[in-house]
Amino acid sequence: MSASELAQAEEEARPRKRAPWGVIALVLLTGLALIRNGSGEFDEGPPQPATAAAAENHVPGAAFAGVRPLPYALPDRVRIPAIQVDAPMIPVGLDPDGWVGAPPPEDPNLAGWFTGAVTPGEKGTAVVVGHVDNQQGPAVFYGLGALKKGNRVEVARQDGKTAVFEIYGVEVFEKDNFPGDRVYGSKGAAELRVITCGGGFSKQEGYAGNVVAFARLVEVR
Repeated sequence: MSASELAQAEEEARPRKRAPWGVIALVLLTGLALIRNGSGEFDEGPPQPATAAAAENHVPGAAFAGVRPLPYALPDRVRIPAIQVDAPMIPVGLDPDGWVGAPPPEDPNLAGWFTGAVTPGEKGTAVVVGHVDNQQGPAVFYGLGALKKGNRVEVARQDGKTAVFEIYGVEVFEKDNFPGDRVYGSKGAAELRVITCGGGFSKQEGYAGNVVAFARLVEVR
């Protein structure tokens, strides 16, 4: 890709005007049905979050108030060492029906950054999505529900910096009772949500909910 093509792609990915999170939350809740198309046909399903991993008692930014948010820069890769994730990232927006896009399901090791939110490392809540499985087997975020508080998520950015986030909660939410404001709303600091499908599974409806990992920026490398 030439320099001019790269600049054009970055400009297209940059959010023009972010809608209020109360509105986006509803769109994303609908759109996340797109990443519920996993096969679910394995002897054991993906791990689900433990009750002790809930983020309800978290005080946003209290322990890492000295970490400055980063400026806008597109993300390149996401790494989650605790669950052996090391995946390239692509921007995903809204499709013509108003649903959030998802990475192509045929590529199991690919994550998407939602362009309607901030980039990972900026002040606000960045959103990263990916499949839990596909017809061939587990996909990029199959192990998301196994994360524990204190695990790290590293996002390499095109400005050469790596935003390091620390998990402070992992929960599963039913899609019909999804707490959009709590998941997507800004906490006044640089935060990250990593989301995949989870909960119960049926061949008729797919996955019944979404696993959400809550994380905050704790280091910049």
